[in-house]
Amino acid sequence: MCRAAGSPSVADVTHTRYWPLVDLRLTSADLMLRPMTEADLTTVADVLPDDFDLDPAAPRYAALDVRTNRGVTMHQAYWWCYGTWRPESWKLSFVALAGGQIVGWQQLKGEDFLRLRTVDSASFLVPAVRGRGYGKQMRTAVLALAFGPLEAQAAVTSAWHGNQASLGVSRSLGYQPNGVSFQPRGDGRDVMTYLRLSRADWLASGRSAGVRIEGFDACRPLFGLPVSGLPLSGSSSPAAEAGARVLPDGTKPDS
Repeated sequence: MCRAAGSPSVADVTHTRYWPLVDLRLTSADLMLRPMTEADLTTVADVLPDDFDLDPAAPRYAALDVRTNRGVTMHQAYWWCYGTWRPESWKLSFVALAGGQIVGWQQLKGEDFLRLRTVDSASFLVPAVRGRGYGKQMRTAVLALAFGPLEAQAAVTSAWHGNQASLGVSRSLGYQPNGVSFQPRGDGRDVMTYLRLSRADWLASGRSAGVRIEGFDACRPLFGLPVSGLPLSGSSSPAAEAGARVLPDGTKPDS
């Protein structure tokens, strides 16, 4: 586990006017998730586990060792995600903190989101904290965001067939089998397992109740969602004034 350099100031500074995502907070029983910032890059690269698969198409630099190349890939991926952000296609990376220390990384992504209303996810945990239920809390937090104020209709995920830790988290949260396929891996191939979670199943589970979502209202334009809680065409939308707390089911707390 590593403490993020400068993390107290990162947590306290607000950037709502230009990039309100950095003020978004997801809080569960043991963790606080906040969007990753540039100040977190070195820490996240330092704690990146060797068993976390990075983009195989990412550039490799011959003069750098494997570990440093992986850290460079994380840096470039961070800049790419924010630099190419569009309401239709986005990747939002969170750092997960326990006791003020970064213990994991969780990404939520939407491709053609305004039309498909489907999210995907990826994550890693620092090896020292595995087995404590943090992975499930991290996924639960972003699913509460997805099926709450983002109004997603489905969540999908995938993992190599041998990654029982990831598949176990998904199944425990209600994901259902959604097929398998061969995918390139190293010099050969491996079996990728796909799973899917519907909005109806998620809402019926009541799992959002353990997550507090704060700071989302100001982010709505970045996801192509109407401001001021105006309803989307053909669906209901959370009604919350700017700065108000939004509950995981997309409703406002009673005043």
